[in-house]
Amino acid sequence: QVQLVESGGGLVQPGGSLRLSCAASGGIFSAYIMGWYRQAPGKQRELVARIPSGGTTTYADSVKGRFTISRDNAKNMVYLQMNSLTPEDTAVYYCNARSTWTQHDYWGQGTQVTVSS
Repeated sequence: QVQLVESGGGLVQPGGSLRLSCAASGGIFSAYIMGWYRQAPGKQRELVARIPSGGTTTYADSVKGRFTISRDNAKNMVYLQMNSLTPEDTAVYYCNARSTWTQHDYWGQGTQVTVSS
């Protein structure tokens, strides 16, 4: 059983930056594909970025060039650096861990990101 705890959300002005962090515990971190998803009011949850333990990262087209996902397997942490934020990035951001063995998904509780002037 994997537990995920996000942090780093908040209110930021358009054009600003935020860094989200996700601490994972309870599993073999390197065995999970880690990702960030987001859900805006009235919309479905969508993939923002995904990073396997080794291999190519994946980004949603809407965040390419602005967001960077990274992971530290030694610290069981995954990060999302978000730059050039726009109001369209406003959402609850969720950390996700997908087991490479069972394909089971684990979710954090979410952290609110609000981009507004």
